Amino acid sequence: MIDTIMRRPILSAVLVLLVLFTILSSVAIIPETRQALIVRFGQPERILGRTEAGINWRLPFVENTIWVDKRLREIDMERQQVLSTDQLRLEVDAFARYRIVDPLRMYIRARSEERVGEALRPILGSQLRNELGRRPFADLLSPERQGVMENIRRGLERTARQYGVEIVDVRIKSADLPDGTPLESAYQRMRTAREQEARSIRAEGSKQAQIIRAEADAQAARTYANSFGKDPAFYDFYRAMQAYQRTFVGEDGKARPTTVVLSPQNDFLREFTQGGAR
Repeated sequence: MIDTIMRRPILSAVLVLLVLFTILSSVAIIPETRQALIVRFGQPERILGRTEAGINWRLPFVENTIWVDKRLREIDMERQQVLSTDQLRLEVDAFARYRIVDPLRMYIRARSEERVGEALRPILGSQLRNELGRRPFADLLSPERQGVMENIRRGLERTARQYGVEIVDVRIKSADLPDGTPLESAYQRMRTAREQEARSIRAEGSKQAQIIRAEADAQAARTYANSFGKDPAFYDFYRAMQAYQRTFVGEDGKARPTTVVLSPQNDFLREFTQGGAR
């Protein structure tokens, strides 16, 4: 045997390399972040690394390994226009995160991880258009946005299950009005709507204020009438104090310089000169 190896070193080296290659082809080292689908003549046989990583064996030259990532993957949707219920065209940019949980179903439906992303991308766009098309633009600026994202996620996951995929999250990166005339028109419509709402609120407030003032004046008149009927002297004193306030005190409640030329016997000054006595 040794003499044969010495006489034919090249053939011996080829045989050694062939044996090493066969041994290495029989070993599948499964890392923590991946799992392997073993395929024999195009037919799925078993899944390795679903629960734990380590060294596994396969038949060389007969079984192939399809690697499947356990980690989160991302679908980045192309920016597209969506029409909201308030007739605003929005430029929406969104993405989804998913995880392959059933490698066998994924292989049967898509054959590879890359094809899964390609298949889910248009479905994400369709779900997003359907959901945003039922809502006004203001919902994207309010806490209801979280509910919108959850509805899109559930709709996308119904289709993603066919590919052995679990949808973890859906997010809108941006939802902007298009530049140019459509943007200015949208702003003008929003401004007009807010101005109409403000006018309506001011008109309602003015109406309520008039009602309150009228009720207060009526109540004050009844109070004055009752007090005049019970004590005419007090009513005269109260009216005199009101007149003094309007004359000598400004609207800010501070005293203001006032010059009044009147006879000491004038009725206007009787509260100062005679304590109200006639």
